[in-house]
This record gives sequence, structure tokens and C-alpha cells, in this order.
Amino acid sequence: MSALCYLLPGILYMIDRITAVLILCLVLSIPVGMVLLFTGDVLLNFVFFYPLFMSGIWITGGIYFWLRRERHWPWGEDVPAPELKGNPLVSILIPCFNEGLNARETIHAALAQTYTNIEVIAINDGSSDDTAQVLDAMLVEDPRLRVIHLAHNQGKAIALRMGAAAARSEYLVCIDGDALLDKKAVPYLVAPLIANPRVGAVTGNPRIRTRSTLIGRVQVGEFSSIIGLIKRTQRVYGQVFTVSGVVAAFRRRALADVGYWSPDMITEDIDISWKLQIRHWSVFFEPRGLCWILMPETLAGLWKQRLRWAQGGGEVFQKNMFKLWRWRNRRMWMLFFEYSLSITWAFTYLLSVSLFLLGLVITLPPGIHVQTIFPPAFTGMVLALTCLLQFAVSLVIERRYEPKLGRSLFWVIWYPMVYWMLSLLTTVVAFPKVMLKAKRKRARWVSPDRGIGRVKP
Repeated sequence: MSALCYLLPGILYMIDRITAVLILCLVLSIPVGMVLLFTGDVLLNFVFFYPLFMSGIWITGGIYFWLRRERHWPWGEDVPAPELKGNPLVSILIPCFNEGLNARETIHAALAQTYTNIEVIAINDGSSDDTAQVLDAMLVEDPRLRVIHLAHNQGKAIALRMGAAAARSEYLVCIDGDALLDKKAVPYLVAPLIANPRVGAVTGNPRIRTRSTLIGRVQVGEFSSIIGLIKRTQRVYGQVFTVSGVVAAFRRRALADVGYWSPDMITEDIDISWKLQIRHWSVFFEPRGLCWILMPETLAGLWKQRLRWAQGGGEVFQKNMFKLWRWRNRRMWMLFFEYSLSITWAFTYLLSVSLFLLGLVITLPPGIHVQTIFPPAFTGMVLALTCLLQFAVSLVIERRYEPKLGRSLFWVIWYPMVYWMLSLLTTVVAFPKVMLKAKRKRARWVSPDRGIGRVKP
């Protein structure tokens, strides 16, 4: 028996590896099967019409969420934030790694909340810059600030765990060390937790601060015309793929129920979202919980960030692909199907490009010959009009929170096309990497690209 207990982890690991390879082979074989069973034209139709189909769903879901719920919610500078029943203490957790440039501004914004019964806990996760000195200097400025220093870099998940352990509140608002909370964000984020005991997390509404370059400005379109509509649509059918890692509120009891954040997942926000919902906790989207964030402004920084996001989605897929088939987890099937379809689309597009390039070199059978990787004129026009419609819908909805959004019109309208191409490339790189990867290790911080103007001289 003792020998079996010793060998069991290794056996389970080998089964997991074999299963992951089989899943990867299945994903790769689906596009090939489409070509063999049908034609290259069917392949291209799926490639071109899948983004159109998903955009239609997001537009419809966003409009429904707005008409049914959001437009009835009061909002404005002169509108007071909701009162929290019982005036509970709220803990704001700010994990910091090499945030010497940003920590002071971030903490000041957190302490400036209109809801005053708060404590702010900054966790210095073994920073190698002057983050520790900045945090210690701020301790004397406000008694509501507390600081935790970790001797070595342990990763964001561990930093959040340490902050949660030190927090005195049932309600935890978690933000990044370079994010600026809107002054009324805390009551908006916490109110759904108080109103509904089955809500385990509330994701906020991040807004882009870095707009000094084309890459920075074009990402405004992502958070306005895509991510916002996706979250609204997912709330309509009940499940959210991920809370925003940069601004989210959690119920401590829900976190304890699922074992808090996983230290071996590269995107702790996606993982905690699935863990909560698999345990039947609801995740709510609160568009009035605003938070201003820094984003990459270089191609290298953007690629690195999105590759990490794609890898995180793959890790969650691999981790949960068996338990999701249980009947009690049927509420997650829609998310699982949506993600699986997006993976299939990415590899289908890759196969289409491969067949097109191969056809330039050798003569392929007519059934698998791909004449072009660009959409036909009519299809292209429909895709372009859909992008414009998607932006128009998001502009009507999001201008409520960002009145000057229309100034980014020229840059924003093109992002849906950029989004799909970026999603394609990161998926075909990250998904095989996850499936073929050895056992997951501790996910630790790497200082990201936060914009041209945020580099220390």
C-alpha cells in the first residue's frame, strides 16, 4: 500500500500528460478533418464567419444587458454611490512587485474613496527596486494603510493570499499596484456582494490610461468594444470567463471555499473565476466599478502580455476539462464550448494559411486547395460593417463612463480586426505550449510594459 501511495502521483501525472497530448492532437485534427470531409472552402467559411458570429452574439448580449439592467442603474458625478448596509469594513489589497514609480499614486487613489470605512493593505512581494522604501514612507501618512513585506518574490497569487490572511474584512477589493481606483469604485464593487449572498466575486470596469502611442490608443477599442461587451454578454447567460485581474471584489468566505488563489497558475484571475463558478458561486459584472490602468505601449510588451493571457486560458482549460462534464457543472458548459470553439478557429485559420502557402509551391488537389486567405469582397464588407456596428453599440454604452471616448474613434474602430489576429497568433503558440508543458511551477512576477511614460530614468 505504501508503495502504491508513493507511485500514485507519478501515475496520475503520466495520465495527465498523455491526456493533454491527446487533447492537442484532437484540436489539431479537427481542421484537418474538416478539409478531408468537406473542402477548403468550408474551412474558409468557418474562418471568416466565426468572428462574425461571435461579434453578433456580443452585440446582442451587450444591448440586452444595457436595456434590461444597466440603463436603469444611476450614474454620474452628482449621483451618490450606493450605501453599504451595516457600513462594513472593506479591505483593499494591493500586491506590488517593483512598483516604486506607481505605488504612491495607486495607494493615494485607494485611500481617497468616498466610502471611508476601509483598510488598504499593500503587499511588497520581494521587489528589487525602491517599492519597500516607498511603502514604508507612506505608513505614517494614513493609519488605514498597512504594509506586508515578503522577503522573496513569491508571485501575485501568494501576495494576494498573504493580504487576505491579514485582512480584517469579509469583503476584499483587489487591484494591481499600478491601478487607480475611481473614488466611488469600492461601494459599487461591494454592493452586489452584500445584496446577494451567492455572489462570490464582482469584476470591475478597467479603463486605459496609456494613450501616448498607437498601440496604447488602439487598446482603448479592446476594452470598450470587445471586453466590455463580452462581459455583459457572459453575464446574460450566467457565467463570466474571468474577473478583471486588475480590479475585482471578492467575498472572503467564497475564496476560502475554493482554496483562494492558485500559486501555480500563470493567470490567477482566470483560475479563481472558474474555481468560484464550478463551486456554484456567481460572478457579477459591475460597469460602474471603474479603475484606470496602465497597458503595454510596445509590440513586444503587448505580445508578451497577450501570450500570458492565452497561456492562462489554456491552463484553466487543461485543469478543468474533465470535471466540467459532471452534470452539476453544466452551467459552465457554455463557457467551455465557447473557449473550445475559439481554439478550433485559431488552428483552422493556421491550417488555411498553411494550405494557401503550400499551394503556391505545389499543386494541391482541388478539394483542399485554398485560393486566398483574405475574405471575399462581400464577406469583407460584412465583417467591416460588423466592426463599425460593434463600436457604435459600445460607444453608446461606454460613453456613460468615459464621455471623451469618441475622440478615439479612428483608432477604436479597427481594434476588432486586430483583436482576432492577436488572438489567433497567441493561441497557436500558447495552447500547444500548455498541453506539452511539464508540471506547472510557481507563477512569479515579471515586470510588464506599462507604457512609454512609465519607465524609470
